[in-house]
Amino acid sequence: MRRGVLIFLLINVIAIGFLLHSVWTLLTLLVVDGSEDAILAAELPSPKAGKTSNRPDIIPKIIHQTYANDSIPDVWKGAQKSCKELHKDFEYKFWTDKKARDFIYTEYPWFLDTFDSYPYNIQRADVIRYFILAHYGGIYIDLDDGCNRRLDPMLGYPAWVRRTVPTGISNDVMGSVPNHPFFTRTIHELAKYNRSWILPYITVMASTGPLFLSIMWRHYTNSKPPLGEEVKIMFPPESYGHTWSFFTHHKGDSWHQFDVQFIFWVSMSMLIWIEGLNSNDLQMGRNWIFLTILGFALAFVLYFVIYTFYLRPSRQSAHKKSSSPRRKFFFWGKSGRGDYERLENRHEV
Repeated sequence: MRRGVLIFLLINVIAIGFLLHSVWTLLTLLVVDGSEDAILAAELPSPKAGKTSNRPDIIPKIIHQTYANDSIPDVWKGAQKSCKELHKDFEYKFWTDKKARDFIYTEYPWFLDTFDSYPYNIQRADVIRYFILAHYGGIYIDLDDGCNRRLDPMLGYPAWVRRTVPTGISNDVMGSVPNHPFFTRTIHELAKYNRSWILPYITVMASTGPLFLSIMWRHYTNSKPPLGEEVKIMFPPESYGHTWSFFTHHKGDSWHQFDVQFIFWVSMSMLIWIEGLNSNDLQMGRNWIFLTILGFALAFVLYFVIYTFYLRPSRQSAHKKSSSPRRKFFFWGKSGRGDYERLENRHEV
């Protein structure tokens, strides 16, 4: 095997290894579901049982919600009302953009430059929920999540988040004691992840949103936190869709832009192909076929570029060495220094 090919293969192996190392945490999210820290339905009292929980309350009775200003859209007022009416004995803290910035300015001035630098308002809405849970503790609830039952049973866990499908955790509902190490670590990692990924959706998700929080969760669980500092996981059946579930979901996603439609289009196409979903929208199936063809086309283009700019020049160089003019002309045969000098003299004639 020629030296050039070996170097090419070595470079590819190093590049693949670097990429795997960079995305390893993301890959683990595909197989790690947090079931070892699951909040089991059997340990939660029935909504009609008349009791809250066998565990003492350690999370403060505070509900946090956020919005740009005090004028909440009508579509979310019912969800907000359900949480407030079910928890009249809870303190209710509503965080507008101005209150959030004032809070960061007063309590966490070291983060203010990063807070102001975010290009999208949703990023500031994301990070403020981590800071207020780390500072005050309590339960954060998105405005598009209503309450289906009282949250008292969730006050007995030191921290908890909601599991999402197909992978990772969400930041739409969360609970924590003040100064829990998971949220303390999370707020200190935010500046390091403050970068642009071109597409708004990916930038938000990876810098402050659920993808970022899922990475923080994997890092935290890998550190093997001691008993009492773990992060418990609320799985979908306990979240939505049943009479015993804690929340109801309402129309949301107000910050989504054009790129989200393409990403969801790709995701649904993949689900239909992988799971064989019965869909009346046959176009979704065609989307996946198109994406498959596009993938092969891109792979071919990549190979063509590599071949054109690396492999072919290497082969041509090797061919020139093996098919040198000195093999074709008698005066360029193997020779000593004297013959080379005679060759030079011929060029001068």
